[in-house]
Amino acid sequence: QVQLVESGGGSVQAGGSLMLSCVVSGYMYSKYCLGWFRQAPGKEREGVAAIDNDGRTKYTDSVKGRFNISLDNAKKTLYLQMNSLKPEDTAMYYCATDGAGGYCPLPLWKGGYNEWGQGTQVTVSS
Repeated sequence: QVQLVESGGGSVQAGGSLMLSCVVSGYMYSKYCLGWFRQAPGKEREGVAAIDNDGRTKYTDSVKGRFNISLDNAKKTLYLQMNSLKPEDTAMYYCATDGAGGYCPLPLWKGGYNEWGQGTQVTVSS
């Protein structure tokens, strides 16, 4: 079983930056998907960015050019660098993995993942 623990959330003003981290422990297949999701109060959980074991990435349109997903395999840590933050980026942020071991289509829908962290809160004030 895989465990994921997020950190790095906090409160920033609009235009600021934050870097989220997600430490992955437990067994991982050689092929995998890792993703960042967020959920604001009263809204559905939405995919923000995804990455696979080959370093291919995908972003939701609202964060393209502002967020960057990366992976340090040696540290088994997933990152999300968030720049030019906006109040609408305020949400609980979660990392997730598929645990499937096959080809990763870089899903940005929550059904594409089955292991989740507990989340870290990001609050952006105007």
